Amino acid sequence: MKLYGSDQSGHSYKVRLFLALAQIKHEYIYVDLMLGRKDRPADFMAAAKHGEVPVLIDGDLTICQSNAILQHLADKTGIYNGNHEVNEWLSWEANRIGFSLPNYRFALIWQKPAQQVMDYLLGRLMFDLKILNKNLDGKNYLAGDSLTIADISNSGYMFWLNDVGIEVNDFPNIARWLNNIYALPHYQPPTILMAKP
Repeated sequence: MKLYGSDQSGHSYKVRLFLALAQIKHEYIYVDLMLGRKDRPADFMAAAKHGEVPVLIDGDLTICQSNAILQHLADKTGIYNGNHEVNEWLSWEANRIGFSLPNYRFALIWQKPAQQVMDYLLGRLMFDLKILNKNLDGKNYLAGDSLTIADISNSGYMFWLNDVGIEVNDFPNIARWLNNIYALPHYQPPTILMAKP
């Protein structure tokens, strides 16, 4: 099993975190996202139909997009799988947190667009964090009593909140939920799991 990923990609981190928590042996291949797509390694570009990380190669199967990869791994292993609520959270993440937080972070650090664009992205992110915080009230995990791919997916970019000047403790349910994930056996932060070799 091979995983193409990068240290600046929370979507890559989601997949590598699943593999680490489940103790699944794999080869991690670092992709430098600072390179233009035409300059990225040929083997990666051949596998990545969208030219993006993550890409998982599992035998003869090549899968792109982090939530599709998480679902494949959960189905294959029977680990961190769940019910319809898990699928709802995967879809919500793709449309909300998986859009708002990485795009705001990218804009803030690298792009510096017009202030109204930044205000829009930040407003959307804060709204999404409030929704997530509300839904974690009284719960240790999003969709049940134990970790599922819903948690792995929705937490993928949360570890970069400090990068965008947001204090996680302003969202106490999110902070508690992330601490539950940090405490899991074999947990490692993105600074370790996604490090450039």
